[in-house]
Amino acid sequence: MKSQYREFEATMLYCPKCKKAVRVKSNLLLILPEGDKYDYRCSICGEPIGDKLDKSGGLYSRERQ
Repeated sequence: MKSQYREFEATMLYCPKCKKAVRVKSNLLLILPEGDKYDYRCSICGEPIGDKLDKSGGLYSRERQ
């Protein structure tokens, strides 16, 4: 059975500094051949609380064309 979901985009994550689930801000860190690297930060205190490697080829594939 094929997966229904390819990529998830986090909107809320647990922040250990604030000690609760908070909305996150996603920032593009790097454009790599294997995918685009994103950083998730707490929208309250700015603490980095996660990251994601988007392998859909988004930005890198557009630049190379």
